Amino acid sequence: MTALTLSTAAAPGLRADAIVVGVAKGAKAPVVAPGAEAVDKAYDGKLAVVLETLGASGAEGEVTKLPAPSGFKAPLVVAVGLGAEPQKDATFEAEALRRAAGAAARALAGSKKAAFALPIADAGDVAAVAEGALLGAYSFDVYKENASANNASKAKKGKAPLAEVALLGAKPRDRDHKAAVERATAVTEELNRARDLINTPPNDLNPAAFAALAQAAAKEHGIKVQVLDEKALEKGGYGGILGVGAGSASAPRLVKLSYTSSKAKKHLAYIGKGITYDSGGISLKPAGHNETMKCDMSGAAAVFAAVVAAARLGLEVNVTGWLALAENMPSGSATRPGDVLRMYSGKTVEVLNTDAEGRLVLADALAKASEDKPDAIVDVATLTGAMMLALGNRTFGIMANDDAFRSAVHEAAEEVGEGAWPMPLPDHLRKGMDSPTADIANMGERYGGGLVAGLFLKEFVGEGITWAHLDIAGPAFNEGGPFGYTPKGGTGSAVRTLVRVAELAASGDLG
Repeated sequence: MTALTLSTAAAPGLRADAIVVGVAKGAKAPVVAPGAEAVDKAYDGKLAVVLETLGASGAEGEVTKLPAPSGFKAPLVVAVGLGAEPQKDATFEAEALRRAAGAAARALAGSKKAAFALPIADAGDVAAVAEGALLGAYSFDVYKENASANNASKAKKGKAPLAEVALLGAKPRDRDHKAAVERATAVTEELNRARDLINTPPNDLNPAAFAALAQAAAKEHGIKVQVLDEKALEKGGYGGILGVGAGSASAPRLVKLSYTSSKAKKHLAYIGKGITYDSGGISLKPAGHNETMKCDMSGAAAVFAAVVAAARLGLEVNVTGWLALAENMPSGSATRPGDVLRMYSGKTVEVLNTDAEGRLVLADALAKASEDKPDAIVDVATLTGAMMLALGNRTFGIMANDDAFRSAVHEAAEEVGEGAWPMPLPDHLRKGMDSPTADIANMGERYGGGLVAGLFLKEFVGEGITWAHLDIAGPAFNEGGPFGYTPKGGTGSAVRTLVRVAELAASGDLG
């Protein structure tokens, strides 16, 4: 993990590999952002002119490198675009700072130390720059090491992440600044843990392996953990989880992580879909749709990370995480289209499509979690391609059985910089899941498939319990190039939203 320090040092005298400054998109030309005054002065006040000559415009994510001025101990200046210049007396939004810091950190991979002289007006800005830098510096290269000590041809590893970030303009002795960095470090370390899990190939991360990792982390952070293996699941009647995992040689698991605070007045339950690999089962996915299906456990990774982050931050709220883990494979023992499963709740489900498996494992976990009577449940899942069609690759959908709670979760997501959008649960779509054989089918109308899935899950939430469903199918895995602080591959989508919801519940401000 990249180290992060607060520094009051002046940019010219700081020993580092690079000085990072911000540049904004002005009305007619790029504008040097606050924080870079000492650097601009060293260019005789003409840094903006030099950058424009080099083609910089200040556009978001744009990175321009140039030699440092004479007398600087750092050899390089890195100017990163912040987007549009704020209106008079306004400051840059936190997400603009986050993305700029992330882009700069990525551009400086292989460097030992960089000083970030980005705009910092308060502790919120310290947090944003810290988060962006720590998330942007992420890399996953575990599998790029040479496979054997006897193998003469080593596989090339990528450049190591930026090793250290010094935040200039932040105050090491300021209580709020220190707290902002401590929070950013805890949240980003756990978010990056989620990214690691998502990026781990499924031959190394089956349900049992995921459960073992959760047990190890729980022990480290004082979290109570319970793991139900296939025998316990069968004894307990978890037909959904068992049905999904029936075709795999790797048996399913249900993991319960319990973080408790002696000062808690609220109890949240988080539930994550943890399909460690999704082939579609008997309803096999078509060619070209299998290669990234290791990411189908992103919801469970997000829940895992959020519970550990809550423990590390010592939040005054009880948070229970449920990881519904299974591998969905086709075989002679796999669940077939037309089979009927008896779920943990006692309801029966006719399985019309085995590739609609996420809702089956979540249904069992929802029913189980409801027994604890939490104040609210939030489930997180890479659930439907329909949500990607509706909202694209960078926005997750939020559904709920309570409009006020849905709005609160949406506001929390916006506050931390995660793209999200509230979605409805139209009653008329429920009829499409009527089954002549069972209580409900796992498929309904084709159109509005993401909403249909939400309505299915709603059936398994305990009576009177507030619930929200986050469909992160789009932003959970980035198949394109990296941008801002978002890498290629697993993103850790929803971790920051879940942490923020827990913080709001702890402070009594969740609504």
